[in-house]
Amino acid sequence: MKQIEKISAGASYTAVSVGRLNELEQHVLTLTPEIQIPGKVFLGQALAATGAEISFQSFPVGGQTGFHHIHKNHEELYICVSGKGEFQIDGQTFGVDEGSVVRIAPEARRTIRNTGDVPLVVICVQYKGQSFTAEDATDGIILNDPVAW
Repeated sequence: MKQIEKISAGASYTAVSVGRLNELEQHVLTLTPEIQIPGKVFLGQALAATGAEISFQSFPVGGQTGFHHIHKNHEELYICVSGKGEFQIDGQTFGVDEGSVVRIAPEARRTIRNTGDVPLVVICVQYKGQSFTAEDATDGIILNDPVAW
């Protein structure tokens, strides 16, 4: 089973690698001894993230989540990195492929499947819904110190 590798860390950052995206199936998320999800890896704990959870998942050809789920508080943002698939959200089914991005509200019933002929790779960012404000949109500050490599 593949593991997350720490690249670097400091007082205010952490960098990790899940490895090559075409090798994601080597990761296995164990929810219970009976429920194991190959190809899925969560990064929040490894990154020491404090505002969101992020995961990578690879669905093999014909693969699917296999269940619907909802969240109590977390919105999810799915970014399709490669492949082709379908989402089913609140009974509506629609196609996605590389470059598609899907935002799903916490209470929405959701599932996903691969409908293509190569693995469907997605990045999922989970964060507290209704938490981003107008002030957050202007949170970045450009610094004047020179960049030296």
